[in-house]
Amino acid sequence: MKRILTSFTTFVLAGLLLVPVAHAQKIGYANQEAIIANMPEMSEIQKQLKREARQQQQELQKERKQLQQRMQQYQQQQSLLSDSAKRARQRQLRQRQQQLQKSSRQRQQQLRKREQELMQPLLKDLQSAIETVSSRKNLDMVVRRQALLDVDENSDMVVNISPDVAQELGIQLQQSTEPSPTVEPSTSPTQGAGGGGQ
Repeated sequence: MKRILTSFTTFVLAGLLLVPVAHAQKIGYANQEAIIANMPEMSEIQKQLKREARQQQQELQKERKQLQQRMQQYQQQQSLLSDSAKRARQRQLRQRQQQLQKSSRQRQQQLRKREQELMQPLLKDLQSAIETVSSRKNLDMVVRRQALLDVDENSDMVVNISPDVAQELGIQLQQSTEPSPTVEPSTSPTQGAGGGGQ
């Protein structure tokens, strides 16, 4: 989920860090992970992904079992085979093994793509709610976490909008919405609807 959220947000952290506090820009922050985790659709998405992952795993296990059976069959028969027949069977087994590895990678890619597809409506709703709250509160920018080091947490310039975003989405936050007070390397802010003027 963090991977999707990272790609979902706009990378304007550099611009944010260059904005002096003296400009008195009003900045909001939201704990997107906690908000999404409490959206009712998230539970169904997780169940759906587990079902699809289980199905993919079962199909892979079936393919692996078939390959093992072929290898065992070859080992039992190789003493009866000519050198050319042995080489042909070994080549076939290597090809089957390569196909199995390729199939495993493709299935993983399909699951990641499926996760993105299922998450897209939630991320769209979240972005819309953030923009609505940002506009309502006249924020200049919204970041994923409280990414300001030298600012008083009780300052009027910095606002935790997580509860407001949750309310806009019609959900109740069950997890703590207070983010870490330090900047993380992966912090990715998103431009607020209230504008991002310097």
